[in-house]
Amino acid sequence: MKLDKEILDLNRQRAAYAISRRTVPPGTGTGPVRDYTDRALLDHEIQKQRGHIPIRTLINRTHLALLGLKPCFMMGPMSVAQYLEPGKFHFDVVVMDEASQLKPEVAIGAIARGTQLIVVGDPKQLPPTSFFDRLSLTEDDDEDEGQQAAALTSQSILDVCMGHFRPVRTLRWHYRSKHESLIAFSNHHFYKNLIIFPSPYPKAKLLGVRYRYIPNGLYQDQVNVVEAKHVTDAVIDHMLNHQDTSLGVVTLNLKQRDLILELLEQRYSNHPKTEDYRNRWKREGLEFIVKNLENIQGDERDVIFISATFGKAHGTNVVRQTFGPISGPAGWRRLNVLFTRARNAIHVFTSMSPEDVIVGANTPLGTKTLHDYLEFARSGVLVDITPTLDLKMAALRKH
Repeated sequence: MKLDKEILDLNRQRAAYAISRRTVPPGTGTGPVRDYTDRALLDHEIQKQRGHIPIRTLINRTHLALLGLKPCFMMGPMSVAQYLEPGKFHFDVVVMDEASQLKPEVAIGAIARGTQLIVVGDPKQLPPTSFFDRLSLTEDDDEDEGQQAAALTSQSILDVCMGHFRPVRTLRWHYRSKHESLIAFSNHHFYKNLIIFPSPYPKAKLLGVRYRYIPNGLYQDQVNVVEAKHVTDAVIDHMLNHQDTSLGVVTLNLKQRDLILELLEQRYSNHPKTEDYRNRWKREGLEFIVKNLENIQGDERDVIFISATFGKAHGTNVVRQTFGPISGPAGWRRLNVLFTRARNAIHVFTSMSPEDVIVGANTPLGTKTLHDYLEFARSGVLVDITPTLDLKMAALRKH
């Protein structure tokens, strides 16, 4: 591990040295400013306090100098379309990360600006979604299932490329988790063939998957207040007593996320040391986050707290079997993203037991995945439940 890091550092220094020796075109720096180009225009704009020219204009008039100074651009597809005028910029290689979430029509503009294309993504994680275009879509909406499916899934540029180009190269081993239980569920149900390196340490409070059942949690008005308070208490405890590990919280809907953020803001003033924790991890690029299921892809933290959110309604003893986008066609992919975000530990805060999620012949795969993960978190055992009730069990190290 130490030698790997040294190699990475040396490669960074090598790249920086190579860039420092590149020739940066000086451009035109005489006459009217409107005729300035490249390095001369960049130097002129840097000296100004206000009245800068528009970014697109600046980039297009200084494109040769920019490529000399910064031969590697990191931009989203929409920024490429907005700022890089076609014909002005051409790259040797275009790399598309998280390609499972990019629609082909969004990606095509960036592809056209390169000679070689490398598309990186996971077909078992989030597909392109218009979820945030329709925030009114919740688990309590009465829209028909066909409309929901159309809103939540479509083909990605990754799907297109996997269908046209060979060979498709896949990872052979899992690199993130420091305990095998963190990836065991997804590998068993989705990936099937990842090589997992076993941890030399048993499960503990800050290592592996932990099940934290909240028997009095109630789900009402799309939030679970009792569960949110438990999660908030655990967050404060982590910030005060486990400052050497980064932390993220994920909820299964937007309203639960907002509730937890509100409760945390109320608690921070009583625990000023939590600010030190948050500032430290922000400086290190792994700031404390509270996100909902739809926008956690791409993030990772040492420890992830999951607020399962759903639970029994007030005055009843059953859980309503509707779980928002989880019950949709790509619900299992959303959960797969969630279950693979942690390096060290996942804590599942839930007001539901596995038995509260009913699995039958017509149960959506996302709902079944939620049931199976709750069972796995509780027992440490991987379970497959098919409509014929054929049980296949693979034991892992128990909690």
